[in-house]
Amino acid sequence: MFQDRLKVALLAIALLGLLSGLGLWLAGQPDLAAMAWATGVIPILAALIIEIVRSLAQGEVGLDIVAALSMSAALLFGETLAASVVALMYSGGTFLESFAEGRARREMSDLLSRVPRTATRHRNGALDEVPLDDIAPDDLLLIRQGDVAPVDGTVESAHAMLDQAALTGESMPVRLARGQEVMSGSTNAGDAFDLRVTRRAADSTYAGIVRLVEAAQASKAPMARLADRYSLMFLAVTIVLATAAWWLTGDPIRAVAVLVVATPCPLILAVPVALVAGLSRAAHFGVLIKGAKPLEALARIKTLILDKTGTLTDGRPQIVSIDTYGALSEAEILYFAAALDQASKHPIAQAIVTSAQARGAALPAPENVVETPGEGVAGTVDGRTVVVGGADFVAAQVGADDPGSALLEAGSVVVSLGVDGKLAGHLVMADALRSGTAELLSGLRRLGIGRIILATGDRRAVAEAVTEGLGLDALRADLTPDQKVLLVLTEREDGAVMMVGDGVNDAPALAAADIGVAMGARGAAASAEAADVVLLVDHLDRLLPGIEIAQRSRRIAVESVVAGIGLSILGMIAAAFGYLTPVQGALLQEMIDVAVILNALRALRIEPGRTAGDAKAVPSARPPRPTSTAA
Repeated sequence: MFQDRLKVALLAIALLGLLSGLGLWLAGQPDLAAMAWATGVIPILAALIIEIVRSLAQGEVGLDIVAALSMSAALLFGETLAASVVALMYSGGTFLESFAEGRARREMSDLLSRVPRTATRHRNGALDEVPLDDIAPDDLLLIRQGDVAPVDGTVESAHAMLDQAALTGESMPVRLARGQEVMSGSTNAGDAFDLRVTRRAADSTYAGIVRLVEAAQASKAPMARLADRYSLMFLAVTIVLATAAWWLTGDPIRAVAVLVVATPCPLILAVPVALVAGLSRAAHFGVLIKGAKPLEALARIKTLILDKTGTLTDGRPQIVSIDTYGALSEAEILYFAAALDQASKHPIAQAIVTSAQARGAALPAPENVVETPGEGVAGTVDGRTVVVGGADFVAAQVGADDPGSALLEAGSVVVSLGVDGKLAGHLVMADALRSGTAELLSGLRRLGIGRIILATGDRRAVAEAVTEGLGLDALRADLTPDQKVLLVLTEREDGAVMMVGDGVNDAPALAAADIGVAMGARGAAASAEAADVVLLVDHLDRLLPGIEIAQRSRRIAVESVVAGIGLSILGMIAAAFGYLTPVQGALLQEMIDVAVILNALRALRIEPGRTAGDAKAVPSARPPRPTSTAA
């Protein structure tokens, strides 16, 4: 924050110095004008020298040295107006670069916002809200429906229904019996239950993931600025020309003119302008990129690692088929099941209701409802006795064997329905692959990604069933958060790696990757915080315009740099032969800067998809479309 304010202040000082000097010069006060120009240059030069010393101490050589030499030489030989113009150009470039780095991070939430700051504890027959730091092992907590478990513990009640997707990648809620372990960060998807604390908050699963994120971010290799990759060559050319001009002519002003023209503003300005334009353009398509360095890196990705639940799949159970065992049609089976499930808050029940409503069904209110948590619901719909739930539960209610277990496949759940004491049918549900996934992966390969890997905490059988036919290069299942980090680090040995995920368990891997991409619409705050890129709409296909915009923005930046440096070298040669004074050189450099900036702003008009073979551009970001389900 201090650095950003400092850059704004330096830009204001340089602008004020130049304008006040021009005012004094027009008023016939050349000596005071020179003092004003010099006064505006000195703070920028001092800050620049400090930055150069800091960079050299870290073994980095940048183009800032050329700017420092030109300002110093101009002041030394009395060319204060030229020095002031250079100071304004330099401070403006660093401000733009700073803006490119920080423009998107304001949208990010705090890493720990998903976990509550307090918990409800049983104490002396009453319930108290206490801070997490006050919770000790063996305390008894009440976890209400929808609450997130704040610490690790065991189920003290008869059972608990927990959504662990954010931690393990398992898309379906799991039913835990008394004594089974609960991981902090899990969401209570069923009725309230009691949790016996086994670890303090600082030692729990979620806290460990936070520490993994911090360690991964610290170990991430730094990405060099695009401009600095040209610095040594350009610095050498500048010093040789300036020295030769002075030595051959004996006129130091020629060396000053060469240095002023050589001030690398095409590099300092073109790169951040093109990249900021790319950031803005990407945001238009629902892709929030957290700065210029991530955008540069996004353009060079060679390996993609994908999480499964909520990323490659929708992350919500959907009806994939309906089987009938009697006179009722598929539509009637869905009607009765959805009508009764309106009385349940179970995620699968709510998915059935949503599916029926999406098909236009008018659902009546159920009567005489009795719910057995984690098992099923019984009641009356339109005067008929209805029971819906697990196969064993429904079989016990209707007094007949239920063949529903035979329908089970990897990653699926079977919901049975009984009507008037007879088995009526089944609804088979699964976490379905997002539509268009195969086309998306093909598009990513066309953009230069050569290796695509699935990395999930879910079971291998589930992962293989979901991704069959996608042509993945590798599949890694049953992974813990630290194993995902290890996979990312291993793949990074062969090139830049992008990791895409949405859960808390993905956050360390997102932080470790060269580019971490989070599904921001429904993903966890931890993954959004750790990521370099956030997809603002819940569509994985946003990766295509995001990567294409990054590649084309970087290409525009490089084109601007090459053209600008070429013109600057021609100007340096003209200055060395005495055809340009320092002030004329500064003005010429300003003209080059304007041309370079106008070219860099072409990134604002990038239309992803307008390449050979594409009929039309990718549409801009829209609210997520409703998910359809097929019977």
